This record gives sequence, structure tokens and C-alpha cells, in this order.
Amino acid sequence: MPSKSGRSIRSRVTIGFVVIIVLTWLAELLRLPHLLYGEDADFRWGRVLCRTVVRLGIWGWVQFTIRRLLRRLHELEEFLLVCSWCRRLGHQGRWLTMEEFFDSRLATETSHGICPECAGKQFAAHRSATRGPPTG
Repeated sequence: MPSKSGRSIRSRVTIGFVVIIVLTWLAELLRLPHLLYGEDADFRWGRVLCRTVVRLGIWGWVQFTIRRLLRRLHELEEFLLVCSWCRRLGHQGRWLTMEEFFDSRLATETSHGICPECAGKQFAAHRSATRGPPTG
């Protein structure tokens, strides 16, 4: 789903291209090529239509490129910064614990548990620690 700012950027670009196309037609209607460059005073449909088609093609290419760039930017913004050392999460210039981050972003409560892999490692370490040094 396109973001509000993405639609705003694309609509401003569209308005700019519409203005350029309107100015192209006005220049031909006001016979500016004749006044400025001494060309024929006749209205040239072929010239103004060709320029309009070229500008519409450029507008389409620009819109496609902007859409791709905004999609990529959105993907990059979705990355979650995680501290390699303490596992805190970077969010809006602050470093939050996982609990703080999830509390601020989701309507879900957090709890703590232990995954089966870590449980196996911890129980094995506990067993070897409680056995004590070998006797003999």
C-alpha cells in the first residue's frame, strides 16, 4: 500500500508534468515559436503532439522510477536495529529493551520463556555444575 508521503511526491511530479504539457500547448497556441524563432505562424499539430507524447513517456518513466525507489526505501525503513552486545533495539534515535519496543509498537503484552535449545544447554550446564568435581 503506498504511503501518504509517496502519493504526495508522485502527485507533485504529476502536477509538474501537467504544467509543462499545458505550457507546451500554450506556447504553440500563442505562436511563440514564430515570435521567438521566426518559424511559420501556423499551428503545428504534429510538433505539439510529438512533444506531448515524449513528455508523457518521460512522466511514465519518472513515475515508475519513483514508485520503485519509494518501495525500496520502505523496505529499508523496515529493518530493525539490534545491538550486537546487549540486544536492545534502535528505534527513533533511542535504544529500547525488547519489552519497551514491543509495548510501544504493538498491542501485545510480552512475557519471558526459554526455547527448547537454550533449555537443553542450560539444563546440561546445571547438571554438570551440580555434580561437583570428580572424586577419586
